[in-house]
Amino acid sequence: MKLDRRGFLGAGVAAAATLSAPMVLGAAHGKPRVVVVGGGAGGATAARYIAKDSGGAIDVVLIEPSRTYYTCFFSNLYLGGYRDMASLGHSYGAMAAQGVNVVHDWAIGVDRDAKTVALAGGGSIPYDKLILSPGIDFRDGAVQGWDVSAQNAMPHAYKAGSQTELLRAQMESMPQGGTYAMVAPPNPFRCPPGPYERISMVAHYFKENNPTVKILIFDPKAGFSKQALFEDGWTRHYAGMVEWISPDFGGAVDEVRPGSMEVVADGEVVKVDVCNVIPAMKAGRIADLAGVTNDAGWAPVNPHTMATRADENIYVLGDSAQQGDMPKSGFSANSQAKVCANAVRGELTGSTVFPARFSNTCWSLLDTNDGVKVGASYEATDEKITKTSGFISQVGEDAATREATYGESVGWYDGITADMFG
Repeated sequence: MKLDRRGFLGAGVAAAATLSAPMVLGAAHGKPRVVVVGGGAGGATAARYIAKDSGGAIDVVLIEPSRTYYTCFFSNLYLGGYRDMASLGHSYGAMAAQGVNVVHDWAIGVDRDAKTVALAGGGSIPYDKLILSPGIDFRDGAVQGWDVSAQNAMPHAYKAGSQTELLRAQMESMPQGGTYAMVAPPNPFRCPPGPYERISMVAHYFKENNPTVKILIFDPKAGFSKQALFEDGWTRHYAGMVEWISPDFGGAVDEVRPGSMEVVADGEVVKVDVCNVIPAMKAGRIADLAGVTNDAGWAPVNPHTMATRADENIYVLGDSAQQGDMPKSGFSANSQAKVCANAVRGELTGSTVFPARFSNTCWSLLDTNDGVKVGASYEATDEKITKTSGFISQVGEDAATREATYGESVGWYDGITADMFG
């Protein structure tokens, strides 16, 4: 219940703490405390960098319910058979050994006046600065007929882990010559090339195991990231298998029917065997509970520091932030986290704060050793994070270039996960 504009907002989320919350409720021996909510690319990076760069001068607490974190980036490669699930899982042990107090629990509310975060397992944690990096949640009613209660029948698999494994199991169980459908999300959403790399990886699996499958993409958008590269890849590797349906031709879905496994588009009922529904997105719920989101469901931030426009002591990173030109990606979140960590450390210890600079690259795999990428550099203005330069793979590149691009992506994955988790 919202008490006032800056008051406590909470939610009765039933979840038990896996690390006793009272361990971190006491005084921090006079140190300033930073609490980070969310242990993904943004939150884990911010927690690690503040802890190591402050030399122990700042008490850092990371609140994350999962003991093993599975990355969304590269999870499509699991669907395609290029990686196993274990390779996507990462623990917080090294981070804890490096001075971050990791609390495995759900953050269920923020009292902005008292500057505390409430935990589902009981108690609350005080903060001087609060960093929120909760990823995304789905908009209620975004796809008629679908909500999270239907995710076992029609998985979203846009939060990696059990949903990703479920989608792969459904693929493996499809009848020969069946129909696989994706309901793609509207803008903005996590990882703009992600749904289309997923289609490439799904098609790769079926080419090897069920080559007469039909893949339908129902898309509410008139275009998508790296479209020419993906469509060229689908033509070269999966001829006749993939059909992208734009909104002009029924891509905007009327409803889905999980019970009967049907998609209704432009009044036509399409029977499918597997349906991957990726709904419209918004900031992770704790950002809304903290009162820092806008009517669009995202958290506007100061591009120079990632502090929210609503509260200078709360920062939002990655997918949940409304920051300007950067896409919602793991690379972006990691880049934003470093800018945020530098700003927070400067605020609390008086250390040097450097001008904000950001970068992003999104790699996608089309088929074996056929990798493509898009990326850009950015700088902070008072209005937004602004793109200053960019690059993208080109249709018709030679095989050696594409193989090198894929190898580059593997190296990046190893590097960013080490940067996040230690």
